[in-house]
Amino acid sequence: MKVAVLGAAGGIGQALALLLKTQLPSGSELSLYDIAPVTPGVAVDLSHIPTAVKIKGFSGEDATPALEGADVVLISAGVARKPGMDRSDLFNVNAGIVKKPGTASFENLPESVHWYYH
Repeated sequence: MKVAVLGAAGGIGQALALLLKTQLPSGSELSLYDIAPVTPGVAVDLSHIPTAVKIKGFSGEDATPALEGADVVLISAGVARKPGMDRSDLFNVNAGIVKKPGTASFENLPESVHWYYH
């Protein structure tokens, strides 16, 4: 099984990646993606945990390489609600953040399971 985490450099994404690295079945693959350039480093840090889960990190504008062959896609990208923001403001900001990687996910992996966490 291959699981892709989009938004993997954020607080929720990193915690989710750690959980998956320790809980996925032996032989699984974990693919981390975020626009932030630190994402490959997050993957390297997690690779030191002694499990039989392979992990790789991707960054940049295009999520497609991270999504290749994924069975499950978890989207944790987004921002937290700030003072003065109403729910529609938060929705609009996060919709803009999730649009590109989410579209890439659904276009490249129509049969995969997709979840959005924030």
